[in-house]
Amino acid sequence: MTQNAEHILDHSELFRGDEYQQMLANKKALFENPHDPAEVDRIREWSKTPEYREKNFAREALTVNPAKACQPLGAVFAALGFERTLPFVHGSQGCVAYYRSHLSRHFKEPTSCVSSSMTEDAAVFGGLNNLTDGLANSYNMYKPKMIAVATTCMAEVIGDDLNAFIKTSKEKGSVPADYDVPFAHTPAFVGSHVTGYDNTLKGILEHFWDGKAGTAPKLQRKANNTINFIGGFDGYTVGNIREIKRIFALMGIGYTILADNSDVFDTPTDGEFRMYDGGTTLKDAANAVHAKATISMQQYCTEKTLSFIKGHDQEVVAFNHPLGVSATDEFLMTLSRIANKAIPYALEQERGRLVDAMADSSAHIHGKKFAIYGDPDLCYGLAAFLLELGAEPTHVLSTNGSKAWEQKMQALFASSPFGKNCRAFPGKDLWHMRSLLFTEPVDFLIGNTYGKYLERDTGTPLVRIGFPIFDRHHHHRYPVWGYQGSMNVLVKILDKIFDEIDRKTSSVGKTDYSFDIIR
Repeated sequence: MTQNAEHILDHSELFRGDEYQQMLANKKALFENPHDPAEVDRIREWSKTPEYREKNFAREALTVNPAKACQPLGAVFAALGFERTLPFVHGSQGCVAYYRSHLSRHFKEPTSCVSSSMTEDAAVFGGLNNLTDGLANSYNMYKPKMIAVATTCMAEVIGDDLNAFIKTSKEKGSVPADYDVPFAHTPAFVGSHVTGYDNTLKGILEHFWDGKAGTAPKLQRKANNTINFIGGFDGYTVGNIREIKRIFALMGIGYTILADNSDVFDTPTDGEFRMYDGGTTLKDAANAVHAKATISMQQYCTEKTLSFIKGHDQEVVAFNHPLGVSATDEFLMTLSRIANKAIPYALEQERGRLVDAMADSSAHIHGKKFAIYGDPDLCYGLAAFLLELGAEPTHVLSTNGSKAWEQKMQALFASSPFGKNCRAFPGKDLWHMRSLLFTEPVDFLIGNTYGKYLERDTGTPLVRIGFPIFDRHHHHRYPVWGYQGSMNVLVKILDKIFDEIDRKTSSVGKTDYSFDIIR
């Protein structure tokens, strides 16, 4: 079982060797108490039937592979969007290791985040001492300009009061009395990562706008002509935020990106480690109260935040991950109206190029059936774009989607002849999606990396769009919003379509009469 130093085998080849295969077979036979293979096959085939689907959709007390993550992950993502800010999760180290690894594996960047390291004693007596020591250590070791605190399940179950704990920690000298420590309660057993993003962003704005937890005067709004922009929890934040900045610059609009984490997730390799990079300055976060309006690209990711901002007399507008011609048109026209700026000719040209590309490829994508899963805004944006392309988003599933989201999705389907046989599934998971793919097959599946198991099981080709993408690299560097982003999504979908055509026509002398050079 040893490796040869002259020819190192990858694990995918190494474990296929006779010695390993024999070892694995012995382990299965002697220790795993396996069922009869024929019975396993019978149950597997039954699980593909409409009868099983009915039972699957009837379950209430069990979730199997949900297409969502927990609140603190979104909290960490939001906090990293501010200048020299260190996310601090009040909970166990294991939880924080998950958030850091999840983000690092997607963005291929180190993710800075600390924990109060709560263990059994804190679960019994409370986590005040952990928070007090943790704030002091974080402040002195990592020199952040702000520490943003969120919670995990453990802290929420025992009822730790972050506001009181932070005040007590300051009284004990953990951090200076005037140091910025915004907070949000983000219980992981309810909501999802988009809820955590929303709660944390609201908590940070509330901290700066409403008197820093009673330690400073509330800011008095003096309206100006700038626009606040919120991207939401977005796995394409690097490419998307830079695309949005380009659009604002072309239109000559003054703006503030709230929670701008595009740089911290895309640091260069030049000999300098950047624990913090970029981000919305704390001054700009405070001054954002004076903006004329706030625009969110993800309605369901910013509901509480937008309600809070609206309460400060700003106009708020929310989109649903705008993809395609109509959605980008609406976004740009809204910008134009609010800022009183004309849409430049350069963007009109980009629109025309996207329309041309859609027309060039319509014969290949028209009528194709798709299943989509992911966050509610992403699902809506993708479905709307597919309808524009003449495709059918047959199954649209969002584990963290609500009944209101379902109604909005069904209204979208009703607006197009291609949506006649399409349906939205809120609160369902990827095991539900498996039943849908077996009983009502589609041509393609769109979702994150976890869909590769559905691809293998059901044979439905996967187009990787969403978060997280672990098994492909650098997708996050390319935008998926606006006309340019829509072009990227169109190309990604078409590449998968053409790959499938080639795969099905590559048998020499049998199917290769359609193995064409030109598509």
